[in-house]
Amino acid sequence: MKARSWLRALLLLLVAAAGVAAWRFTHLPEVKAVEVRRGTAAEIVYATGVVEPRRWARVSTLQRQRIVAICDCEGQRVKQGDVLAQLDDSVERATLAEMEARRARLEGDVARAKSLMDRQVTSQTTYEQVLTQLREYEARVEAQKQRIEELKLRAPMDGVILRKDGEVGEVLTTTGDTTLFWIGEPKPLRIVADVNEDDIPRVQVGQKALLRNDGHKDTILDATVAEITPKGDPVNKTFRVYLSLPDDTPLAIGMSVEANIVVAEHAGVLLIPGEALIDGAAFRIEGRRLVRVPLVLGLRGTRMVEVLSGLKDGELVASPATGAMRDGQRVRVVGGTLLDRGAATGSEGAPAGAAP
Repeated sequence: MKARSWLRALLLLLVAAAGVAAWRFTHLPEVKAVEVRRGTAAEIVYATGVVEPRRWARVSTLQRQRIVAICDCEGQRVKQGDVLAQLDDSVERATLAEMEARRARLEGDVARAKSLMDRQVTSQTTYEQVLTQLREYEARVEAQKQRIEELKLRAPMDGVILRKDGEVGEVLTTTGDTTLFWIGEPKPLRIVADVNEDDIPRVQVGQKALLRNDGHKDTILDATVAEITPKGDPVNKTFRVYLSLPDDTPLAIGMSVEANIVVAEHAGVLLIPGEALIDGAAFRIEGRRLVRVPLVLGLRGTRMVEVLSGLKDGELVASPATGAMRDGQRVRVVGGTLLDRGAATGSEGAPAGAAP
């Protein structure tokens, strides 16, 4: 009986110890493990931009007039000088008729003054005054003809009508955007992007850019830095950068894009998530304990960071790291993530294209 009682007590003690151990284990802080792997680190500069043709022009008017005729030419090719729209010129033509009638009367006055001067009935000064009036009116007539001509909106270049805004009967205003036609060549295309003035020193012609557009989320879109505008915008604190697009790009004119310009790239380096860093160190997972490891870092990005020393390929680190973590702390590891080979890092800003 005593032996049975002793055995029963021992079993109860073991069960209680196991319960305490299980309770203590389940109440340990949880951390997620991420494996340190090699890949490509790329430092990027974030920018936003719009797709446009390399050669294009707007056709607009500064006069408040009604459209009386407009071509049905959207998407069609036109030649320089072709009339695209006619604005109402009835008032201007009536004014021209009055001016031409006045000019005819002045021509008669000049002829009479010339005849009288030849017969020495009037002076040369009188003749010259009438002649001056005629020349002034002839200049006014030519100016009025030019105003009438300006009411014909012509193509400023050879190209395709990319867009037409306006219909017959519409009265144009002189405020806001008065563009009626966008004309240019559909290919080649480029992106006009705005880059923060703090980032522009790292951007150079020839650098690669990865693009993202909501309409092509599953497609890797590439571009190349072609030009950098020398003068920045002091109000928005940005510089204009032109990115050239390949001829087979699926992007269309007018689309907005996000661009990650790759300003530095290191292949075959160790990578960890940026969220695994805290005060220049990471917490390596050894069994069920955390070991704080100071790191020497390379390229930094929005998601990934290059590790120059402090960790080895295949080691596990806690991610995300928090201020509550301590060196030697016991933890419970849950889940885990493997870094994709070829992962990239970026500068401050939303990731775009293939850059994670």
